[in-house]
Amino acid sequence: MSRLSLLVLLGVLSFEASAQINVLTYRNDNMRTGENLTEKLLTPQNVREATFGKLFNLAVDGKVDAEPLLVSALMMLNARPHNMLYVATEHDSLYAFDADSGAKYWQVSMLKAGETTSDNRGCSQVIPEIGVTGTPVIDLSAGPHGTIYAVAMSKDASGAYHHRLHALDLTSGAEEFNGPVEIQASYPGTGDGSKNGTVTLDPKQYKSRPGLLLSHGVVYTSWSSHCDARPYSGWVLGYDPTTLAQTSVFNFAPNGEGAAVWAAGSGIAADTNGMLYFQLGNGTFETQLSATGFPSKADYGNAFVKLSPGGQPSVMDYWTMYNTVTESNADEDLGSGGVMLIPDVMDAQGAARHLGVGAGKDGNVYLFDRDNMGKFNQSNNGNIYQEITSGLHGPEFASPAWFNGSVYFGAVGDVIRQFRMNVGMLIATPSSMTANAFPSPGVSPSISANGTENAILWVVANSNPAVLYAYNPVNLAEQYYNSSQAAARDQFGAGNKFITPLIANGKVYVGTTNSVAVFGLLEPTRRPARKRAQAVESQLRK
Repeated sequence: MSRLSLLVLLGVLSFEASAQINVLTYRNDNMRTGENLTEKLLTPQNVREATFGKLFNLAVDGKVDAEPLLVSALMMLNARPHNMLYVATEHDSLYAFDADSGAKYWQVSMLKAGETTSDNRGCSQVIPEIGVTGTPVIDLSAGPHGTIYAVAMSKDASGAYHHRLHALDLTSGAEEFNGPVEIQASYPGTGDGSKNGTVTLDPKQYKSRPGLLLSHGVVYTSWSSHCDARPYSGWVLGYDPTTLAQTSVFNFAPNGEGAAVWAAGSGIAADTNGMLYFQLGNGTFETQLSATGFPSKADYGNAFVKLSPGGQPSVMDYWTMYNTVTESNADEDLGSGGVMLIPDVMDAQGAARHLGVGAGKDGNVYLFDRDNMGKFNQSNNGNIYQEITSGLHGPEFASPAWFNGSVYFGAVGDVIRQFRMNVGMLIATPSSMTANAFPSPGVSPSISANGTENAILWVVANSNPAVLYAYNPVNLAEQYYNSSQAAARDQFGAGNKFITPLIANGKVYVGTTNSVAVFGLLEPTRRPARKRAQAVESQLRK
């Protein structure tokens, strides 16, 4: 057998041991479910203090507020496949690491000559600097080796602020498609900061907090303000992934103010038809409706909104609560949390339901019908598919997860709550809860499982030190592991605000204030697999 054949076979054997999942976008998929159902290595039996823990830290140059992304078995420039981890920082850097060994393949600064990262704009939401906040997105089909897209904020020597969309080659970090491109936008309207009937996106007033979305051949970015510092409004912008040309612009409050896309760092959600779903922050909503039930001046503050894709997006449907103006005026907005789309479920009549779910500062859980969201009723919330009043015992500043017929929420100061689905409706009483509560901003759960077997719910507590937890998602009172059990081995630094753990190929990746902590099976657990690989290699050499 030739040396090349041996290398290829060994590579195949090595990668066979893992599930070979790609995590190309925030929370695993465009529905933002947070679940990886192809995890074959991590189980409730081995995710225990004795056999599971921190393997190493990947040092980076700033806060990791974006969720890391992962490409399995990527053919790198050395002509060998590697599991690759991509990490963006608030210092405007993007890194490519070997996801298994931790070797750094490349590091790219997205700052232009003479620029710095943005200051915090007098707001404590992202400190001490603003660079890359929203999770990037990866397109494996773009460019010769696949492309990662990221939005970076910076400040030049004259004090002007910039947002740029970058497209980087996965294997080298080189800029592609004549990028980066300066992000600019305008929209017809007379709202906050408008001039002569036009609203313009002023870069210093915004950050790209939500994760990017790649859907039906468009890269979407969306925008939030700094601590509600006016003037601002909510934007979503679309770009061609192979030319970086801007293809669409939409504003959620063109004749008012607010309605920003906060979403606790969650990404824009999209269904299989490319329809986009948003959970908007406080802002203008006209209770005077058009003949078709839409706000008279097209301002959608504090609402769930369904937006059509394409070059001229339009609002297809929406829902907001009867007291939406009062909630916005009190800054008790819906948009503090992230929206999630639920895989199809059957109702009591045997019909398929296409649903979405989210929660905000009022602690209510809102389940909406994507085919008939309900619009606005000034008397009550009977127009929404289902509402669980005070379903959470704290405001929601995170995103829910879905697994095997259940929705999981972790609000501020609250326990994690499991709400089971039954014939197309959520059971209002939680099926299980964790024994411990979580500090601000709560937690965005992630799920790993092999189909429906060996399921684990993972969260990171924003404490000092931060703590990685693993629970039984069928019975949240059962905790499998936490990183404080073997603190000397597994502690990984202070907590960080937006962190969502990534689980893939037997490892858990957790962003920190200056690194990514990598957890997995400890050496005695991994040694048998390594010995088998060595035995195979020995036989091939004979």
